[in-house]
Amino acid sequence: MISDPKNSTAPFTAHDHGRCIASALASAEAACAATDLRLTPVRRRTLEILLEAHEALGAYDVLARLDAEGFGSKPPVAYRALTFLVDAGLAHRIERLNAFVACVHPGEDHDPAFLICKSCGTVAEGEAEDAMKSSAAAAGFQIERTVVEATGVCPACQDD
Repeated sequence: MISDPKNSTAPFTAHDHGRCIASALASAEAACAATDLRLTPVRRRTLEILLEAHEALGAYDVLARLDAEGFGSKPPVAYRALTFLVDAGLAHRIERLNAFVACVHPGEDHDPAFLICKSCGTVAEGEAEDAMKSSAAAAGFQIERTVVEATGVCPACQDD
């Protein structure tokens, strides 16, 4: 089965990963163009690195790849690129893992929820439930940022 590259559960299902990456890059480029943000070569390559692995990567993992490809070996190279991607809504920081993943919905306002496989490290991005928004509204609380991270076992690891 080939799934939609915008499908948030794509990491857990068979899909055309090349198409997945190309679609996400095109969406990221469009989001940057719409907001007058510059996707420099190092920022673009950092996003590609995140897209290539459907798992969360630490800043030093990203830095090692950037260094191997001639983008520089100093930590600020990776941290600046990752900060830009997160601030631009093109990537997310996974708090529990102190790592980063590419956003499935670049340029869209959304409340992500992450499904993290504790066996293989694969991360899928879903949407946070409206229950939290309803509870907050009833309490008169204005949510500014939501982080939902669920740990479990993906279908492939369940089969092992």
